[in-house]
Amino acid sequence: MTPAECAVAAARGAVGARFRSHGRDPAFGLDCVGLAVLAARAAGFAAPISADYAIRGGDPSTAIDAVGLVRTSAPATGDLLLFAAGPAQFHLAVQVPGGIIHADAMLRRVVERPGVPPWPLVAAWRLTGD
Repeated sequence: MTPAECAVAAARGAVGARFRSHGRDPAFGLDCVGLAVLAARAAGFAAPISADYAIRGGDPSTAIDAVGLVRTSAPATGDLLLFAAGPAQFHLAVQVPGGIIHADAMLRRVVERPGVPPWPLVAAWRLTGD
């Protein structure tokens, strides 16, 4: 499998996991960072954001750039997406064919959302692996 296919498979494997703030294990719950970490590790990367991340009030782009992910202006399947979900609030997701997979705090679980996401895209990274 390609790194992108591995990332998508990992994200899809987490669909249905409960939402848990700062969650890093699908068995106990994930937040959007936990889902991004799961997908990135499956694609062969270290965690894209450290444990001391600030998804609210701080742009996590620098932390993601630091692990060597390559930014892309044309997101594709398996890419890691960063959205502006609200004022000073960011949200991570994994692009899949026809939509995204993300940890939805309102639905309290990881879901696959079809169609165009409702938030503005801030940045995207290709999970190309080494």
